[in-house]
Amino acid sequence: MCGYVALACADVNHYREFDVSAHRFRIRHRLAARRSRFGCLFPAVLVMAACHHAPPPAPPPPEVSVLTVEPKTIPADFEYVGQAEASKRVEVRAQVSGVIIARPYVEGTDVHKGDVLFRIDPTPYEAALRSAQAQQADAEARFANAERNLNRLVPLLGEHAVAQKDVDDARTEEEQARAAVNNAKGAVVRAQRDYDNTFVRAEISGRAGRANLVLGALVSGPTDLLTTVEQVDPIYVNFSPSDQDVLAWRRGLADKSLIAAPGPMGVRATLADGSVYPIEGTLDFADLAVQENTGTLALRASFKNPQHTLLPGQFVRVSLLGMKRVGAILVPQRAVQQSIGGSFVYVVDSANKVSTRDVKGDTFVGGQWLISSGLTAGDRVVVDGIQKIMPGAPVRPVAYVPPPDTGRAARGDTVLTAPPGTALRIGTHD
Repeated sequence: MCGYVALACADVNHYREFDVSAHRFRIRHRLAARRSRFGCLFPAVLVMAACHHAPPPAPPPPEVSVLTVEPKTIPADFEYVGQAEASKRVEVRAQVSGVIIARPYVEGTDVHKGDVLFRIDPTPYEAALRSAQAQQADAEARFANAERNLNRLVPLLGEHAVAQKDVDDARTEEEQARAAVNNAKGAVVRAQRDYDNTFVRAEISGRAGRANLVLGALVSGPTDLLTTVEQVDPIYVNFSPSDQDVLAWRRGLADKSLIAAPGPMGVRATLADGSVYPIEGTLDFADLAVQENTGTLALRASFKNPQHTLLPGQFVRVSLLGMKRVGAILVPQRAVQQSIGGSFVYVVDSANKVSTRDVKGDTFVGGQWLISSGLTAGDRVVVDGIQKIMPGAPVRPVAYVPPPDTGRAARGDTVLTAPPGTALRIGTHD
């Protein structure tokens, strides 16, 4: 019995020790949870304490580059599309009919005035010339005989050896023979002309084009075009400014905003590859009226073309020289903004605050807008930093420094010029 009691007492002590250990574990777990909640609340308390400090200072005004408007006198840039045209163009046609037996010239080469281009069979015309010459000789012989007869009868009339009728008849025969001689001479001239027309010659010096008829072809007369000869030195360039430009010229010259140099107006031609034609031309023709179907005025410039660099039909850009704009206002292109109402710029006033200003730009000059209205001398226009400003906001303006001009037009020693034309080597046909 005592043994069972001792065993029961040992089990009770064991369960007591287990309960004490579990209680201690629960206490430690609660203390750790409280420390964790306090650690999470501590940063929030710090943030709430910081919210009671003073707000940070306002940022400084943004820096923008401004251009101070200064009216200048600049070359007036008027550029148009022009097309070259031969100064002379002659259609080569035969005046007689016949078969082409020779073509001495080479197509596409230069010929001189009087050079033979085509040869038409001269056989029938040579025979007609000889027949006319024979008829002229016969008429001259008859005239000489009639003249001798008249000279014999006239003295006899004074001696009453012949009747007056005989003398009158002799004089009539002499006059008829004289008329026959003149008629025969006219026939010889016509026959000679027809014979000479079998040699089809160039009427001007220039470049002969393609032959429209081949050897052996039958020419029916002037209705058949054999070829053309064009004179390209000098050469013309035709261009047509609009009537608005013409009015602007006249208005500018009247109010002195445009100044034209004395003498004929110079013209510069720029080729399709951007090279400048090295010889300056002159304006030599202006039409009397504006073309009603296009609203343009036909103008023409003449260029010397010794190397045949310019060819008929070639398109070039034509620039008028010798005119200047007085009081021109230029603004970089990126300074001009666009809106539904039109163009505008940002300007900075004396208090360094931004406002908008409506402007009107006419054209581009070297990558800059030519402003015709909206700006005056002394205005400060924002060029760079537009994305950082708004109307009414203060700014810190700094002077705008334009980039160096590295274009060809800014350096005269590097302007591309058109190379001299090189004559093509064209073979002849045997």
